[in-house]
Amino acid sequence: MWERLLETFLKTFTKKGQINIDLPSGGRIVAGSGEPVVSVRITDPALIRRLCLNPELAVGEGYVDGRILIENDDLYGFLTFVTENTGQAPELPLWQAPLAVLRRWTRGLDQWNPVARSKSNVAHHYDLSGKLYDLFLDADKQYSCAYWPEGVTTLDEAQAAKKAHIARKLLIEPGMRILDIGCGWGGMALTLARDYGARVLGVTLSEEQFKIATQRARDAGLEDRVEFQLIDYRKVTGPFDRIVSVGMFEHVGVPQYRTFFGKVHDLLTEDGIALIHTIGRAAPPTYTSPWIEKYIFPGGYTPALSETMHAVEKEALVETDIEVWRLHYAYTLHQWHARFMARIDEAKALYDERFTRMWRFYLIASELAFVQGHQVVFHLQLARRKDAVPITRDYLYRDGPQPVAQAAE
Repeated sequence: MWERLLETFLKTFTKKGQINIDLPSGGRIVAGSGEPVVSVRITDPALIRRLCLNPELAVGEGYVDGRILIENDDLYGFLTFVTENTGQAPELPLWQAPLAVLRRWTRGLDQWNPVARSKSNVAHHYDLSGKLYDLFLDADKQYSCAYWPEGVTTLDEAQAAKKAHIARKLLIEPGMRILDIGCGWGGMALTLARDYGARVLGVTLSEEQFKIATQRARDAGLEDRVEFQLIDYRKVTGPFDRIVSVGMFEHVGVPQYRTFFGKVHDLLTEDGIALIHTIGRAAPPTYTSPWIEKYIFPGGYTPALSETMHAVEKEALVETDIEVWRLHYAYTLHQWHARFMARIDEAKALYDERFTRMWRFYLIASELAFVQGHQVVFHLQLARRKDAVPITRDYLYRDGPQPVAQAAE
């Protein structure tokens, strides 16, 4: 029965290309026609039922556990086939619809992130060995979307361009006090202190990131201008002239959006500016991929702009600029995957074969979500006053704040 249901589902699902599936029973399913052609083998009979009922979770688990074997291990080709057809698929089969409805009903519970749960969720991902991230990140350990203006070709250049673009949006002046919410390994905070003369407080819930960021500030001789704290943003006291948050808002969760933006409002000075850099969704609200939720980012969610701005509008903040980065994260993730694969033996030595398969699935699936799916990056520039920033965007590309060392030349 389950093999027949899987065949029915795949023949309905496949609108572009062809998939061939060799089954444990010796049978074969062929769905679709034309290019591209994807061939896989399922080794575990029990997986077929799970693929019928919960394919979003079962596909990732099957690949990671070695129960789905892709011809030539062409994970890019397989996931490209999946994502291209996901956007063209009809309504879910009747037997899958109840689970989708349940996910929508319970997404608020999945995203309920009080302080203790937030710390546990952060530890799941960000307290992995720092050596893992060294395998694929740039020298400054920027673990968020880079910025790829014309002429930028390397990951390190693109991450530097990202930080400079954000600094221009913040209109930083020497001596300003800045809060970095979700400071990661400290790269943004150190850059704003060293290159722009700011005084920065970076906060994180990751013990691993806090340890490394603190050591980096010490090594750079910036302890008098940069402080890192292992603390939830909800417990920070201000005020601050500027607030920046890069890649952290995805971990807040919709039930806490008003709390987050209310805190941003309360921590800003009257003429302050905030810049929130977050993955978002250029489509209506939905739920997090169950595989990503379970294995990569528990409690995480990429919001639609509509549900984000609904909270902003209720917290007396002014939207002074909204920029949408479309393919920038796809380029970044492509670089991360290439760099990870170049050092995959080191990753296996840190963890194991299963972990590296999981990490590959995560990086490639994320890249294709930006290429084929609805994922984008939102830059929300917010203020308490409408005149806190210039009334045109010229300053971003012509006369924005330059690093102190350059401005002195």
